[in-house]
Amino acid sequence: MTNGERRDPIRMVPYDPEWATGFERERDRVTAALAPWLAGPVEHIGSTAVPGLPAKPIIDMAARIADHDQGAEVRAALAGIGWVHAPEPGDDAARKWSFCFPDPGWRTHHLHVYEHGDPIPGSLTAFRDHLRASPADAAEYGRIKTALAAADAHDRPRYRAGKAPFIQGVLARLTPDSPDARPTPAPEST
Repeated sequence: MTNGERRDPIRMVPYDPEWATGFERERDRVTAALAPWLAGPVEHIGSTAVPGLPAKPIIDMAARIADHDQGAEVRAALAGIGWVHAPEPGDDAARKWSFCFPDPGWRTHHLHVYEHGDPIPGSLTAFRDHLRASPADAAEYGRIKTALAAADAHDRPRYRAGKAPFIQGVLARLTPDSPDARPTPAPEST
């Protein structure tokens, strides 16, 4: 295990149908481990959840728990099945937890655990569902991400910032009058 330092470059690969199987396998394990605290299903989010979309080969997942204060129990339960707590900037302020499997440096899966009622998971699934239904937007998002990764495969803040306007634009189109149509931080693997 690493000290949390990312060693994997930002690398786009063609869509792999095995990502769905990898999600299902870990979803089942995470759901079983977090059953006492879950407040809804564990969702497959991010680009690996959109058939045909190029992505970093990291399966992004989101879960909701009833209360953020249950974090110690959640961390212990996930550690028991090999998931590593890997805090991201802003997690504490957002009342969110981040975990990686099998290792933060070379992860295959990334789990974002939100407190029930947080609007971010709904935005993430709305964005995913929109890309699944809109091939033109999915292709444009893939083009943006591929260009950003090619420009600098190690600058994660630049990568996130570069794709954020597209994500925010799609979400604004989906909910133009919603007071909750606030900018949504893009998970690392989206």
